[in-house]
Amino acid sequence: MGLNERKEYPLLLTVDQVAALLQLSRWTVYNLIRSRELASVTIGRSRRISESAVHDYIARLAEREGS
Repeated sequence: MGLNERKEYPLLLTVDQVAALLQLSRWTVYNLIRSRELASVTIGRSRRISESAVHDYIARLAEREGS
């Protein structure tokens, strides 16, 4: 799948978008970033999270629950 074919989500999500996807508050998402449980990047003064970082976080949660 090429970049032009992908229209579901942007490559990088905002904190608000991640909060909506995970049904969490912005504060909780920022705490996950601070604790390094959720990987993110800074571009200028903006914090962005990749879709894969969200999937990795969910996978780690599921792994912990399964143990």
